[in-house]
Amino acid sequence: MVTETPKANGRIYDTLLQLKDAGLVAASAAAQVASTDKILDLGDGLVRGEVIIDVTAIEVASNDEVYTIYAEFSSSASFASGIVPGTSLRLGNSTANLLSADTSTGRWVLPFINDFGGTVYRYMRLWTEISGSIATGINYTAFVALARGN
Repeated sequence: MVTETPKANGRIYDTLLQLKDAGLVAASAAAQVASTDKILDLGDGLVRGEVIIDVTAIEVASNDEVYTIYAEFSSSASFASGIVPGTSLRLGNSTANLLSADTSTGRWVLPFINDFGGTVYRYMRLWTEISGSIATGINYTAFVALARGN
């Protein structure tokens, strides 16, 4: 079902394109929706889009937390093989991330394309890589969106 919601901020939001629902992530893992790893079938053509990531909580108190959210692609519907890392977003403590300030809650837009070296990868998921002294972790939601007019 395609709907426009306040959280879409001018982007078309389809509930079937949700990559991660709310829930704390404290160890490296694939993003989940309804407690199941979420894999999107992008079809057999070229797709350019954005992953909208809304961070609602993030732990940075130990000065070494790093959270890297990858858009990953695969030719396998189960991600059993042929995994290609796409764009990524690195968040966390400023000391560990070489950032000017610790990451806080908020929205990030991660652009992506599913073509790597002339090969189009049909399947997509998010992977969260976590390192450092993690007590609580990161909580975020994510969905794929298209800009208006595309």
